[in-house]
Amino acid sequence: MQGFPGESEHALSVVGPRPMEWSTVPYNAPRVPGPNGKQRTSSLESPIMLLTGHQSAVYTMKFNPTGSVVASGSHDKEIFLWNVHGDCKNFMVLKGHKNAVLDLHWTSDGTQIVSASSDKTLRLWDTETGKQIKKMVEHLSYVNSCCPSRRGPPLVVSGSDDGTARLWDMRQRGSIQTFPDKYQITAVSFSDASDKIYTGGIDNDVKVWDLRKGEVTMTLQGHQDMITSMQLSPDGSYLLTNGMDCKLCIWDMRPYAPQNRCVKIFEGHQHNFEKNLLKCGWSPDGSKVTAGSSDRMVYIWDTTSRRILYKLPGHNGSVNECVFHPSEPIVGSCSSDKQIYLGEI
Repeated sequence: MQGFPGESEHALSVVGPRPMEWSTVPYNAPRVPGPNGKQRTSSLESPIMLLTGHQSAVYTMKFNPTGSVVASGSHDKEIFLWNVHGDCKNFMVLKGHKNAVLDLHWTSDGTQIVSASSDKTLRLWDTETGKQIKKMVEHLSYVNSCCPSRRGPPLVVSGSDDGTARLWDMRQRGSIQTFPDKYQITAVSFSDASDKIYTGGIDNDVKVWDLRKGEVTMTLQGHQDMITSMQLSPDGSYLLTNGMDCKLCIWDMRPYAPQNRCVKIFEGHQHNFEKNLLKCGWSPDGSKVTAGSSDRMVYIWDTTSRRILYKLPGHNGSVNECVFHPSEPIVGSCSSDKQIYLGEI
């Protein structure tokens, strides 16, 4: 098992004041060996950066498309924007939600963030000014998940404890379509072409909805417990889902895939009584996947071999989301311990 520099069980405790001998590597400069002679692999100021400032559990985080900023959403109702380079300063706070921020995503051009909250709203934010652009208020209960479309019109899908997924066009008032389910919806995603949405919830199934027909055209069964998160692969062919059955599944979403679409299962990470909606994600090239875990560890698997490549300690609470940097070997993790780590792998 590879670990962070230090290779010890407590490797992540090398955070704190930055030792003087860490080389400060300018962005895109040639990598120079660190103090222990190991080659640095990223432009982070130190192999591990600790980001503190949230007053409560951090449930979600995402890098912007260029990888220069990371956004985090917390139980403290606030969204923080942090610089990825230099000393990882928190340079903006987006305020407006009246309850915990459960999920957030950058739009594909990186100018806006959409967030979902247990205050029953979704909100759209301008990341230049920090102003709220839009507030979406039709859900009747917690909004657990949101996802902007990758291409085409500026659409967002949301999933709520009220048992509906809703489709929103950012140019219009109100939702433009509602997808009613019998159970709470805890995870949503768009298909690559934005002509379908995927929903998952407490009935353990992934449902594929056709936007034109407004109905379920396929149900994927395989999880034995609630689905807490889903994310489409970078190439748009596969869907990754995380379930409370402690399984991470990859589903083949291509049109003529075989009957059994579950092509890979990854195990090792944990869910516990807290029942947090632990997120999952892909590396930019699709070669690795990661998932949050209640055992305080950051897990990263190789998608081909299904082996755990990294099991990284350091957090003192449930790891709620891990994310890969869009262009560098950096992984970010956020936790119920109020802390965020950026580390090079």
